[in-house]
Amino acid sequence: MKHSVLKVHPQDNVIVALSDLSENQEIVYEGLRYILQEAIPAKHKFTTTDLAAGDQVIMYGVLVGKTQVALKAGSLISTSNIKHASTDFKVSEQQTSWTAPDVSAWKQRTFDGFHRADGQVGTANYWLVVPMVFCENRNVEVIQEALLNNLGYGRNENYQFQAKELMSLYQKGAGVNEILNAQFTYTEQVQKNNRLFPNVDGIKFLSHTGGCGGTRQDSQTLCGLLAGYITHPNVAGATVLSLGCQNAQVDILMEEIRKRSSHFDKPLYVLDQQRIGTESDVLEMAIRQTFAGLIQANQDLRKPAPLSKLCIGLECGGSDGFSGISANPAIGYTSDLLVALGASVILAEFPELCGVEQDLSNRCLDKKDAERFVDLMRTYSSRATAAGSGFDMNPSPGNIKDGLITDAIKSAGAAKKAGTSPVVAVLDYPEKVNKAGLNLLCTPGNDVESTTAEVGSGANVVLFTTGLGTPTGNPIAPVVKISSNSRLFSRMNDIIDLDTGPVIEGRETIQQAGERILNYVIEVASGKQEVKAVKHRQDDFIPWKRGVSL
Repeated sequence: MKHSVLKVHPQDNVIVALSDLSENQEIVYEGLRYILQEAIPAKHKFTTTDLAAGDQVIMYGVLVGKTQVALKAGSLISTSNIKHASTDFKVSEQQTSWTAPDVSAWKQRTFDGFHRADGQVGTANYWLVVPMVFCENRNVEVIQEALLNNLGYGRNENYQFQAKELMSLYQKGAGVNEILNAQFTYTEQVQKNNRLFPNVDGIKFLSHTGGCGGTRQDSQTLCGLLAGYITHPNVAGATVLSLGCQNAQVDILMEEIRKRSSHFDKPLYVLDQQRIGTESDVLEMAIRQTFAGLIQANQDLRKPAPLSKLCIGLECGGSDGFSGISANPAIGYTSDLLVALGASVILAEFPELCGVEQDLSNRCLDKKDAERFVDLMRTYSSRATAAGSGFDMNPSPGNIKDGLITDAIKSAGAAKKAGTSPVVAVLDYPEKVNKAGLNLLCTPGNDVESTTAEVGSGANVVLFTTGLGTPTGNPIAPVVKISSNSRLFSRMNDIIDLDTGPVIEGRETIQQAGERILNYVIEVASGKQEVKAVKHRQDDFIPWKRGVSL
């Protein structure tokens, strides 16, 4: 039966509106009656009891804020009457017990992936072109222009067609109104069949603004991130462009590569512009070597692999008031299924774990990991506060408008992405995942920086939930976009892959949605299903400088 409201946890003193509710409307839920003091928009919350100023607001069973004024039962909570608050946390000996879900239906399932010499299995097969410093970005662009369209990896040509048609109309005398109202018929542009190297999914160019200036720590960290991409199972090999004098030296990159792959044997071409000389010599050599690398990469073929070879990043962006009760817990159940199957999953975005630190600390199997998690959270929080931008400033205007009015509310819902399994490791950016199970990775809450980091740490597929809509993708790993509500999925289904709106509507359980998502992941990992971000070449790549970023 579909309800108009939902109480997420028995201890909560707020209730979520699943649809727009009117002032003075009577709500009956679990045998109790509530008279609404004002209109409650869908995704927002109202109080279940009278609250005095300074009282705690509880949601998801945790402290998410404190009232600033007295509120009657049935009142809308908003930024004007509650402020962010969360409980303190510490390392304890307590560990939560875990009952793994039944995975008998998936025990014999496999995906078709690219098997690498180090035992990793990729869900795609890319060649990378990597600049060590921003000074090389222009050379990277020249190589990109030379290779992509000629080899069949270009973008959709419909927009080029539109520009040419507009030029033609203008040359024929069309004015502003005719241009604005012009209609065009687009056709789906499919280039895959025209690829010279059909077993190579693409050539990806990791342009960035780092590598020199800044701190030496930033350069070391950048080298670690780039090494994570070069050694990634979705990558067949790489061309590296170095100016020569930058902080991010090639020998640092090679050291970081060896940390992640002690017997690294992928094709790797490194060009030092200051040693080679002229720009034309560098570009000619880079194009020739990249082409040779593509010949080698094209020899790789997909073969069956167990689901334990999957490493899944858990991400959210453009969240709304439904994210924590539909999309996030749905991929949380998917996460639990994968952990039970021996796979790895990554939960990141540390500013969005504010208020649930104790639960995650308690879930750490090793006390040292619990101590590291607590230390990373406290250090990150203190640095943010010192910069005048604490975790309480994390929710975006879009988050707040759609019901996530404190960081603790946002965080408690975001943490649902991790399901209920134990934490096997706590990693600092940009360390690599080396253990099967749930891994915590310190990253910002910024969705592109965090997705970039998760893939750099080994995620070969990313599950990305959204309530407001976002095109975010990644150069080398498929990013599966999952909407928290059906209205969003209908409005923006050109960039969103799956919908968990049926959970809100009472037509599907969290478990059913999680199982549906896992089946979709297997298709994506096998190359049988192309996600929207890959289709649109949404190659977002933003390294994290260890300054404050929320």
